[in-house]
Amino acid sequence: MNESDAALICKALGDANRLRIIRMLADGEMCACKLLEEFSITQPTLSHHMKVLCECGLVKSRKEGKWSHYSLCCSTFENFKNFVSGLSCCKG
Repeated sequence: MNESDAALICKALGDANRLRIIRMLADGEMCACKLLEEFSITQPTLSHHMKVLCECGLVKSRKEGKWSHYSLCCSTFENFKNFVSGLSCCKG
């Protein structure tokens, strides 16, 4: 993962609602309708959050009828974790 990709993910995770969505999706795929039940936000706001998470590659979406279902993209998530774990603080 390069710095630009990591920066997009950091920007996406810079919102508390999006962090909460990621934590919820860690338990498995969820329908947008179920995600919406957990927040005090409108459907368009949820759609915006999901668009940001999908565009940075952390979340995948699939349509089933009129509903969207979301899940974590584990490969992107693991690559990001590895990128962050490669950062270190110089002691001296």
